[in-house]
Amino acid sequence: MPRWVSLKFDEVNARSGPGDDYDVVWVYRSRRLPVQIVEETRDWRKICDPAGGAAWVRRGALDGRRTLYRAAATDLPLLARPKPDARVAAQLRAKSIVDFDKADGDWRRVKIDGVSGWAPASQLWGAVETPQCK
Repeated sequence: MPRWVSLKFDEVNARSGPGDDYDVVWVYRSRRLPVQIVEETRDWRKICDPAGGAAWVRRGALDGRRTLYRAAATDLPLLARPKPDARVAAQLRAKSIVDFDKADGDWRRVKIDGVSGWAPASQLWGAVETPQCK
């Protein structure tokens, strides 16, 4: 731990503690959003989200598929190869969720809508293994 997963449903309740008796502090409304599990019980996972929020969600609300998120407000060129001088294969729109394909050093290959390309890990939330929330 920590480890990466994504939200399974369009709406996921985030609670202040690991159980239905804890208050709902917010509702995630973004299926496939990458989140980082930072603590767990048998049925609940404490997750960290791209905004830096931490809350508890049911284990069943999470999907083991790993996604990444372009959190910045600007588009990001996806390159044909994991090299800064490679040709641009596509543009990743700001605030987009993409499927993680593979890593090559500090580069991540991502897929979205049948298109794949490479981007620096530093430009995608969920691309590094270090803890994202305290």
